[in-house]
Amino acid sequence: MREHLPEGGTELSPTEIEALGARWSSCWAPGEIASRLAGVATPWCVAAGWALDLFRGTQTREHGDIEIAIPAADFPEVRDRFPGYVFDGAGGGRIWEDAAPEVLAAVHQTWLRDPATGDYLVDVFREPHDGDTWICRHNEAIRLPYRAIIHRTGDGIPYLAPELVLLFKAKHAREKDRADFDATVPLLSPAQRGTLAELIARTYPGHPWLAAL
Repeated sequence: MREHLPEGGTELSPTEIEALGARWSSCWAPGEIASRLAGVATPWCVAAGWALDLFRGTQTREHGDIEIAIPAADFPEVRDRFPGYVFDGAGGGRIWEDAAPEVLAAVHQTWLRDPATGDYLVDVFREPHDGDTWICRHNEAIRLPYRAIIHRTGDGIPYLAPELVLLFKAKHAREKDRADFDATVPLLSPAQRGTLAELIARTYPGHPWLAAL
């Protein structure tokens, strides 16, 4: 997590943050995003809850939004695939509309907005990396090649490895995160379960999920 947020932007009250859910009601499905990003050179993948559903092969619950992860330096290539839309920066309870470069350097969440409706369509995580090596935002000692962390569905939609999705979910371990953990762990291979246990132990020592792994 970056420590210093830029000035400006709009600070949201708890009520306004809760109301944002309505602006995500038109968010795209993974197939729509894959179609728009077809042929890009940068590695990208669906992240968070949708990634687990792609791994499981079916949508198991409603998703309030959809996130994709990309290397931060490659954002311009992704941005250019969405002409007519704008990207807002989000972080620390603030939103910066049509975010300037200094905002993008300080926050990792970038919300694609339809200026005609105000709806948000996809959350682009601009992730730290070293060339072709992904760096975990929650533990920079965890570094893996992109070719090892991106899986694909039968029809070619890329998604983040489920053990890494669950590592991120372990930070907050909300009710929906625990439900995702319980539904996904039985489907992991022994190697994936071992990797998840190791990464959680390194990042969140003593985490209650470790007992189930």
